Amino acid sequence: MLRTVILELLAARAPGKSISPSEAARTLAGSDERQWSRLMKPLRAVAVEMAKAGELEMRRKNKVVDASSFRGVYRLALPASAPPVPVPADR
Repeated sequence: MLRTVILELLAARAPGKSISPSEAARTLAGSDERQWSRLMKPLRAVAVEMAKAGELEMRRKNKVVDASSFRGVYRLALPASAPPVPVPADR
């Protein structure tokens, strides 16, 4: 479910644009911070897996970071050289 939401949000963006991981969490859990903040750790784990698979880029200050070792604030974006990723219909 997290993967699907991430891909849907990225597909809705213009090429080269990114999303905040909290945007994906709020899409699933609503605006109550206690609810969406619980999704942040699992969302990061899914984003790291997706980045390692080449499905997306994790960025910091608009520069791609190593998904295995970076710390701190990040954003998610589709890879610049990749064709559009189809959004799974399993939602």
